[in-house]
Order: sequence, then C-alpha cells, then structure tokens
Amino acid sequence: MGARALLEALYRAALEAVEPGRRTRAALAEPSLERARRSARRIGIFAAGKAAAAMARGALAELGPCKTFVILPKGHPSRGLPRGSVAHASHPEPDASSMSAARRALRFFQSFGEGDLIVCLISGGASSLLALPRPGLTLAEKRHAIRELVHEGASIVAVNRLRASLSAVKGGRLGRATRARLATLVLSDVPGDRAAVVGSGPTLRAHRGDIVRVVGSNADGIEAAAREARRRGLRVVVDSRRLSGDARRAGRRLAARTKRLRPGTVLLSGGETTVALGNSHGWGGRCLELALGAAQVFDRDPGAALLAAGSDGRDGSSGAAGAFADGSTVSRARHFGLDPDAALARHDTLPVFSRLGDLFVTGPTGTNVGDWVFLVETRS
Repeated sequence: MGARALLEALYRAALEAVEPGRRTRAALAEPSLERARRSARRIGIFAAGKAAAAMARGALAELGPCKTFVILPKGHPSRGLPRGSVAHASHPEPDASSMSAARRALRFFQSFGEGDLIVCLISGGASSLLALPRPGLTLAEKRHAIRELVHEGASIVAVNRLRASLSAVKGGRLGRATRARLATLVLSDVPGDRAAVVGSGPTLRAHRGDIVRVVGSNADGIEAAAREARRRGLRVVVDSRRLSGDARRAGRRLAARTKRLRPGTVLLSGGETTVALGNSHGWGGRCLELALGAAQVFDRDPGAALLAAGSDGRDGSSGAAGAFADGSTVSRARHFGLDPDAALARHDTLPVFSRLGDLFVTGPTGTNVGDWVFLVETRS
C-alpha cells in the first residue's frame, strides 16, 4: 500500500470511531440517562451543529418518536429526520437564518416544563448556526467583533468565549428558557473537551438535576487511527502536544519530528491550529497551510508523507477536507511555476494543492471533532 492510501485509511478509521449517531445512542443507554428517560413526563430532542443530523438520528433510534428540532448548516442533508423538524442556518458566519433558528429554538425549549426532559445534542458549528445577539447589539456588530478576533488567529476557546458574551442564547441562556430537565450530549472539537466551550455552551446551565456527557472527541479518533496503524504492522507515535497555534509552524514542527522517526513509523496528532489572516484574502485553510509548511521541511525527503484534514470535511475556504504533502510537494509546485513561500505569505494555499492534485476531498462528513494530522516515514 502506498503512503497516500495508508494515510487515507487512518483518516477513515478515525472518522468511523467518532460516528455521532452510534456515540449518541450508546450514551443514551447509560444507566443515569436511562433513569432520567424513564422518569420524564415528556422527552424532546434538540440538536445543533455539524454533527446534528447524525446525533439526532441516533437519539431517535434509541428514544423512539419525540418532539424534535434540529439545526443544520445550509447544504447538509436532513435524511431520516422528522418532517418539519429541521432548520438550516449559516456557517461559518451567522446570518438572518441563524437568528431565525435561535428564536425557533427558544420557542422549542419554552414548550417544555417541569417533569419533562430535553436531550440536547451539541457539536461544533452550533455557535454560528444558533445566533441571537444580546439586547442592544446588532448581528452585524456581533459578526464584526468575532471576525476581528478570528483574523487575529485566536483559538476556538477565545472565540467561543466572546460569542457567549455577546449572545442571548449561548453560555447556558437557551437552557435557562425552560424548566425542563436537560441532558446535554456533546461531540467535542475543543481543547480539554470542555462541554461549555463546544458551540459556546447554549444548554449548559447551573442546574443540579441536569446531565452533561462528552460522547466523542478528537482523541477517540487518534486512538482508532493508532489501532489501524498497528493492525497494519506499523509503529505508532502519538504527539503528546495537542495540535494548536500557527498552522504553518505546527506543520514544520511535525515534519521535523518525522525526520527523526524510524522507517515504518506513523506520527499521529490532533487538535486545531489557527491562521492569522491579517489583510490577506487568499483561498485555503489551516490544514492546507499546515501541510505546505510541513512540505517545506520535507523537501526532497523521499520517505516522508503527511495528510492534514478536518474531521468535518471542510478546511476553511478550500472546499476540501485538507491536503496531502510529501518530499516532492515543493519541487513539483516550482515545476508548475508556483511559489510555496509566497502562497504561505498570502495565505493562498489552495491553488498550490489544487494544481498538484493533492487536495483531500470528502464533502461534509456529518461529524466535527477538530483536525487530524497523520505522518508516515517510509525511507529505507
């Protein structure tokens, strides 16, 4: 098997391990949640985020027919969900559809009361899909403040903290719209798997009877990729540092580490890097930028190869999940008259990987636990 096929197989194994429907159904079968279900007068299902459709299908399979409301990104299919239960909203930036979805969510929560249970299914992307500015603030003002922070290269934790402070529904405010008991199941894409950070924590309130569970995370995918690599007879090294910080620097660090590995070894890393765009308006994403940064270190090393890809299937404005890179990436780019250094400086990495045929395209995966970077050293 070639390096590229191997790297894709590791990604697929990681993706399968965090399948949201199966993870949701398993969590709902746990004793504490089963007791909460049995004691509830009525049960509702609320889901928001990139994994909302699969999580809601898993919940419906476990709970049976329930009053349901699901918020999905525009373009994501709603197959298998009850008719009339779905709203599509804007991602990655909110618009009027996000405000409409938030108002509908408030009405949904207000329709439940004492003795009821709402199963809340939250995944990454919910912050944009569920947006209602706090009183006295316009959506344009909120978007501007968040956009400025994102362009500075701020972490998802900092961005979601700001989102919650500017919102009428985030930071537990949606949850406080009902007297029903809440069981929040979270698919995590944030450092430390802090449930309150995912989707800016719309349903997490200080209520003694509520239940909170993280049902899947980036690390679960890494563990599955490690099992798959060992099954194929490879040595495995898991990066002890969560993937974070500037994307190209993270790529260079991982590539340099790969050069020190023994042949037949894979290095696995997960998390989420950042790109400080400044005034640049190029096309690409953090995974593409990481891959090209790594390629600069790999240059002319015939044994090194990498796949950097988002678990959600979308990397920035690239239209791809991520990209492959190896020791020939830089030289091939220059052969076609492309300048990798200039592409990184302009944050315009998509043209490079598109011309080389090295984009990794999956389409929306229906999950979201951050990014994975898989590297292999095959030199003899």
